[in-house]
Amino acid sequence: MLHASWNAIVKSAGDKLLTTIMVAASASALSAVLLPFLTAPAPASWPYAAASAVFQIAYFLLVARTYQISDMSQAYPLMRGTAPLIVALVSEFQMGDVLSPTAWAGVVGICLGIFSMAVGNRVNDRKGIYLALLNALVIAGYTLIDGAGVRRSGAPAAYTLWVFLLTGVPLTLWAASARRYAFFPYFRRYWRLGLAGGVGTTASYGLALWAMTVAPVAVVAALRETSILFGIIIAGLVLREHVSPRRLISACIIACGAAILRLA
Repeated sequence: MLHASWNAIVKSAGDKLLTTIMVAASASALSAVLLPFLTAPAPASWPYAAASAVFQIAYFLLVARTYQISDMSQAYPLMRGTAPLIVALVSEFQMGDVLSPTAWAGVVGICLGIFSMAVGNRVNDRKGIYLALLNALVIAGYTLIDGAGVRRSGAPAAYTLWVFLLTGVPLTLWAASARRYAFFPYFRRYWRLGLAGGVGTTASYGLALWAMTVAPVAVVAALRETSILFGIIIAGLVLREHVSPRRLISACIIACGAAILRLA
């Protein structure tokens, strides 16, 4: 719910780019406060953290752009559901991991959901679909990078917070320089939204990490895909988007396919 909520904050905002940057800046500030109390990641993980931050910057920018032209009820399931599909396929064909029949059932489910979401849309909807799928590639990229980096870090929580810090600082500096006449008045007016979004993105990831220490990782990863369903609910009830039966069914298929894939 936290993850879907900060996406809804961006979607509902007037200036989606500046709101997204405020979210990243807030997450970065929270990380800076917490990092002095944590053990630093091992040096071997720093190149991965830096590479992940580059992908995360692209991710935040694509989130802002996607929500400018696409409904959250369409874009959010595609972004969150397609990424594990890409990670699984890359792992299968590039890293030698073997997918079980159950995992392939999840892959098929996600593909069916994406196809159902994509067919028969208007031109503007199709542009939103393309951007959402592009962002899914970016999400898969930083997921694979972090999967390798966090194993080398010896300090998963600190590694994650450093990624948030390295992501938020460049975005904030860019906004303060390139769009300073708009950014600072916007920040003074809407800083609470940015803070809520920053807490949402940091807490959602932190809760997932904590849950993985007390419950099976596969179960936690599968339950994270319920964010897709929360996204649909928030889009319909809070943002007042028109969620057609086909879009709702497609999102549910994507969520179920992603959960099955994670559990496999």
